[in-house]
Amino acid sequence: MTGTLVLAGTPIGDISDAPPRLAEELAGADVVAAEDTRRLRRLTQALGVTPKGRVVSYFEGNEAARTPELVEELAGGARVLLVTDAGMPSVSDPGYRLVAAAVEQDIRVTAVPGPSAVLTALALSGLPVDRFCFEGFLPRKAGERLGRLREVADERRTLVYFEAPHRLDDTLAAMTEVFGAGRRAAVCRELTKTYEEVRRGPLAELAAWAAEGVRGEITVVVEGAPDKGPEEIDDAELVRRVRVREEAGERRKEAIAAVAAEAGLPKRQVFDAVVAAKNAGRAESAGRAESAGSTGGR
Repeated sequence: MTGTLVLAGTPIGDISDAPPRLAEELAGADVVAAEDTRRLRRLTQALGVTPKGRVVSYFEGNEAARTPELVEELAGGARVLLVTDAGMPSVSDPGYRLVAAAVEQDIRVTAVPGPSAVLTALALSGLPVDRFCFEGFLPRKAGERLGRLREVADERRTLVYFEAPHRLDDTLAAMTEVFGAGRRAAVCRELTKTYEEVRRGPLAELAAWAAEGVRGEITVVVEGAPDKGPEEIDDAELVRRVRVREEAGERRKEAIAAVAAEAGLPKRQVFDAVVAAKNAGRAESAGRAESAGSTGGR
């Protein structure tokens, strides 16, 4: 029988947030793969646990090379526990490669749920939580960072980012440029720790605050883009768009439905515009014909 890969969430600050199962898994795993073995040692000491299994490092620098080793252990029946420095493995931390490799080998993967900086910051932000996107860390280079932000400039869901304290001022300044000075946001610092702080306000205000220097582990939550409402398009443009689709081979009914969806309008409104244009065209043709007939009669 193959073994089991266990992804274990670890405290993001307060050690007492560790779930009871974490201690059990640390004590019983055949292999404990840790992002930082020194931090793991501090964690096990705080929990009063001594791992019985082999402890190995698993971090960004060696995860590509170590993943096959761990998959081999799993294939041989071992229970492998993966822990990162804080929060859930794979969420902007090592883990994805190992999970993907285990799934490919049909090895069972489970988790010990634990604290999450993403969800904690989202809940504390005071911003809408019904729909959100986690964007991880932004690129370090200014141009790439702006490009990534522009990709989500019209995203209506709440956005959640991780950021290093020494880059926070640049990131908030870039967000102000792309999203607008008045877009609401929250900077969550040192979550669950002694000096926890959640600072809320418009992006421009937060950027000015961060320019003075901020320390600690940072999660940034940004309000989604406002609803622009239905696009303002006159009847002539609606008719033109339907005609373009018809000329491309769509049936009129399908073209009307597609244009209505694009513009955020009722299908009946687009249909009426098309019918009105068609009737106007007939009337104009009839008028020309009548005029031509009158001229010929003279």
